[in-house]
Amino acid sequence: MNTLRLERDGNVARLVLARPEKLNSFTAEMWDELRTLGQELLADPGDIRALIVIGEGRAFSSGIDTSVFTSGAGITVPDAGARDANPAVDMVMRTQEAYSWLESAPFATIAAVRGYALGAGLQTALACDLRIFARGTSVGLLEFKYGIIPDLGGTQRLPRLVGPGKAKELIFTSARIDADEAYRIGLCEQLVSDEELDETAEKLAETIAAQPPLAIAAAKRAVNAALDERIVDGLRIEAEGQATCLPSDDMKEAIAAFVEQRAPVYRNR
Repeated sequence: MNTLRLERDGNVARLVLARPEKLNSFTAEMWDELRTLGQELLADPGDIRALIVIGEGRAFSSGIDTSVFTSGAGITVPDAGARDANPAVDMVMRTQEAYSWLESAPFATIAAVRGYALGAGLQTALACDLRIFARGTSVGLLEFKYGIIPDLGGTQRLPRLVGPGKAKELIFTSARIDADEAYRIGLCEQLVSDEELDETAEKLAETIAAQPPLAIAAAKRAVNAALDERIVDGLRIEAEGQATCLPSDDMKEAIAAFVEQRAPVYRNR
């Protein structure tokens, strides 16, 4: 990959947005690499139980690289038209796939955000399960400045965190807010100093990675369903997830470790 870097350390992985000279702004190539990586990790997550998404350098991501609007350069799309007959709709939906896997992956995803998370950058963080912001970070959905809307999940995920009214206010005004305000309105789960960001994200990822992975995957799917499904359907998804956990070796290991007063060793089975 030219624009991303995947680093693994045991059950914790780091996905690094790696265009620091451009404040990790998104290009067509970057979206394509992120989409392809997501497909690979969904097909075979390996030992990953928690994934930290972070930007290299002083910014998480400043948004879209404006050369996307002017260069006309793109990546050959082998499956053009597979999602919708309208080429524009098809293109947007394909790009959305670069983000959606962060939400559907069977492991936890954590955005560790510093500097800037604007436009496409903030929409990357919104697709993650959890967000940690460093104080001093500037965030916002600025798409109206370009005459477009946040189309990479922003209109769907932001209101789930801050409510529809606040989401509309932020989107309609192209507002930029600081990390303290983002934390106040529920846009991030943790607020730390810039110096603490990396360590805080690592500790959270390690804590989650130590949990039973089958249960993490099932709970994540059920919580996501609570936002999208009728409660009766969400309860079924919850029950199906529990039915996976109950006969598992991981549940036996959890009980044995509790009885024996030791740390459990989960094997995702």
